[in-house]
Amino acid sequence: MEEENIYKRLQEAISALPENFSILEEQVNVELQMEYFNYGRDLKHKFTDEMINQHQSDLFDPDVSIDEKKNLLVLLASQDRVEAFRTIEKYTQNPDAELRDWSILALQESRMVIQSSLMDEQQVYISTGLGGKGQKLRYFTVFIGKEGILEYSEVQRKLIQTELEFAIKNFDGNLEEISFHENLAVAVLLLPVKSDIQTIFSSVIIECNQYGDFIRQDIIITNVKRMSLEEIKEFINREK
Repeated sequence: MEEENIYKRLQEAISALPENFSILEEQVNVELQMEYFNYGRDLKHKFTDEMINQHQSDLFDPDVSIDEKKNLLVLLASQDRVEAFRTIEKYTQNPDAELRDWSILALQESRMVIQSSLMDEQQVYISTGLGGKGQKLRYFTVFIGKEGILEYSEVQRKLIQTELEFAIKNFDGNLEEISFHENLAVAVLLLPVKSDIQTIFSSVIIECNQYGDFIRQDIIITNVKRMSLEEIKEFINREK
C-alpha cells in the first residue's frame, strides 16, 4: 500500500510538470546532490558579488584549496552572470578530481539561474542519481526469476530482452544495456519522464510469462543508482 501511494504521488508530480523542463544528464550521487543544495543556503549571504567576482580565477589556481574552490563554485553558480556560467563551464572541462560532480551541479544551477532571468520565469530541473538524456530519465531495473528458476535459459534471456526492447520502443525509450546473472535480468534504460512506468514493465512480464510463467510480478526499478549484485540479492532476501 505504501509503495502504491508513493507511486501515485510521483505520477501526480510528473503530470504537473510544465512543457519546458530540463534533466541533469550526468550520473551524480543523490546524497552529494542533497549536500550541494543545502550547502549554499547560508554561504550565499556571506559574500558580495564584487568579492565573488574578484576570486573567480581562483578556480584555476592549483594552490587554492579544494574547500575554497568548493565554496567558490556554489557562489558563482548563484550569480545571474553569463561570465560566471562560462567560468564554471571552463572549470568542468578539467576540474580537480575531487570536485568533478560538484562542478557539474554548479554548472546546472548556474544555467538554471541565467535561464530563469532571461526567460523571466522559473526553470524546472529534474535531477536523479542516474541522470538522463534530453527529456528522458535513466532507470536501473531487475527482472527476477520465480522460485525454482535458478538461472534463465538462453531462450528466456532472449525473450526478456526482445520484449523489453519492444515495450520501451513503443514509448520512445531506449535500452542502453542488459546483462544476465543466474535468475536476474539487469537492465539500464531511458524512458520519457511522463511515461507510465508501471504499465510498461507489467506488459513485459505478462508477455514473457506467456511462455513459461518464469518472471516474478515484483521487480526492482530505481533511478537513484546502479545496484551491485550483492545489493540486489540482499534487497530480494530482505523483501522475502
